[in-house]
Amino acid sequence: MIKSRRSGLLIVFTGKGKGKTTAALGTAFRALGYGWKICMVQFIKGTWKYGEIKSIAQQGEQFELHPLGAGFYKILDDDQPEEVHRQAAAQAVDLVIDKLQSEVYDMVIADELNVAYDAGLIDETSIRRILDARPKHVHLIVTGRGAPDFLIEAADMVTDMQEVKHPYRKGQKAQPGIDY
Repeated sequence: MIKSRRSGLLIVFTGKGKGKTTAALGTAFRALGYGWKICMVQFIKGTWKYGEIKSIAQQGEQFELHPLGAGFYKILDDDQPEEVHRQAAAQAVDLVIDKLQSEVYDMVIADELNVAYDAGLIDETSIRRILDARPKHVHLIVTGRGAPDFLIEAADMVTDMQEVKHPYRKGQKAQPGIDY
């Protein structure tokens, strides 16, 4: 489909269950099959190494990944000052806007944007700047728990991931290839 005729969607994957980033990546890998160019900007996961990084790297120039977060904020082994997290989130907002406005990408993913908002690292104005920057033909996927009501209202499609059962609840540790 010609880009100028495509109707880009605002897609939100949110909820307390696992699979939000995985759903975004599944959508991106489907789009790669049609030759689309994808960019993913990560707001929180910047310091972790996980399987998605390896898979995306294998896509060459068709799929860019920018892990800009300073790590998981206030959980796990976070030892960064709050200001470092705020600066990383602000940089991620600016990069998402730049990538949307570049007219190079068919799809841009703002991974864990909702978490950055919910944690107070960015504000509503930052998210609205992103939404306003999106050209009509570009798909924007936003992931993360706690999607704000104004984003849900603006979205064309929202999926709320619900945890029904997870092996973590039985004490099983996260597994490479499944959980990261």
